[in-house]
Amino acid sequence: MLTDVSRFQRLGADVVVWPMAKVCFPERIWVGDHVIVDDFVLVLPGPSSIIGSYVHIASFCSITGGGDFFMEDFSALSAGCRLVTGSDDFTGPSLTNPSVPAEFKNVTRSFVRLGRHALLGTNVVVLPGVTIGEGATVGANSLVTRDLEPWTVNVGTPARPVRARPRDQILRLERDLLAEYGPIPAAPGIPSPQEAQHDAA
Repeated sequence: MLTDVSRFQRLGADVVVWPMAKVCFPERIWVGDHVIVDDFVLVLPGPSSIIGSYVHIASFCSITGGGDFFMEDFSALSAGCRLVTGSDDFTGPSLTNPSVPAEFKNVTRSFVRLGRHALLGTNVVVLPGVTIGEGATVGANSLVTRDLEPWTVNVGTPARPVRARPRDQILRLERDLLAEYGPIPAAPGIPSPQEAQHDAA
């Protein structure tokens, strides 16, 4: 079944959602301009999620867990990334998996947030409640278990910073692009991590 793009909360200009992508509950997602969602992507959002402008979600990515996700302008997911916005409790005295009735489970719904210019390499996994700071990048096959500082290059399991990213040059290129191609729409207010955690509870 194809994603019904007419049902998005907002769908900006120059947006491509490839036919084999599966976006559940598109009415919960605000989408900016110049966005590409490749084939074989699965998105299961929480009550309110945002995809900014100039965003790419590559093939075989999944955004699941029933919590919100926020991808700010110029952010991207390389092939095979997994953003987990909520999870069963795998350590406590409860049953797990979606086939079990809710009263027997202990599920936490949270969020994942990618700041502007944040990029995740192939097969990166991000756990619930994590903010990837503005301009931060994560190397292929890394596991992100905690917030990452802005403008850092991060690798490993768990991901850790290894060097700085060239903030000034990237922001200059953004200004040049916007000067040539025009402004992009302002996304609705993205909640702070504390607000997002509270809303998901």
